[in-house]
Amino acid sequence: MKRLAVIFPGVGYHTDKPLLYYSKKLAKQIGYEITEVPYKDLFRELRNPEKKLEAAFFSAFAQTEKMLEKVPFAEYKDVLFISKSIGTVVASTFSFAPQTGIAFHGTADPMADTQMVKEACRERQIPLYLIENGNHSLETGDVLRDIENIRDVMERTQEYIV
Repeated sequence: MKRLAVIFPGVGYHTDKPLLYYSKKLAKQIGYEITEVPYKDLFRELRNPEKKLEAAFFSAFAQTEKMLEKVPFAEYKDVLFISKSIGTVVASTFSFAPQTGIAFHGTADPMADTQMVKEACRERQIPLYLIENGNHSLETGDVLRDIENIRDVMERTQEYIV
């Protein structure tokens, strides 16, 4: 059975950062082929006050669409999307996106309101795991606690993938 994991990074959170790096390794260990979606030039658009985040999203979406049109999704029995930040928004726009999932959110994330995230997950029946005092990268500033949190995230991710 062919399985595919598509990795959607965040703007500054590339696939070599802990959450995506270890999720990708888990998926590969379980038997998924890996396809990464690399975004180019999103920082320039984010720094341009006239374009802001909306322009970055549309750029990321267009780049993703172009890249994924080459992927033979019909050949895969199972497709898994692993995403972070803007990558999650991009991933959710595709009609073939998986309809189930899990979510992780830091309660001190300045980019996403915790109550909004809770409501969105509740509406979509997506299990949500909160990292107390975690920022947008789920980091708290306490290195050992962050390592424990990443282990917890990876264990929950592995349970979901398997």
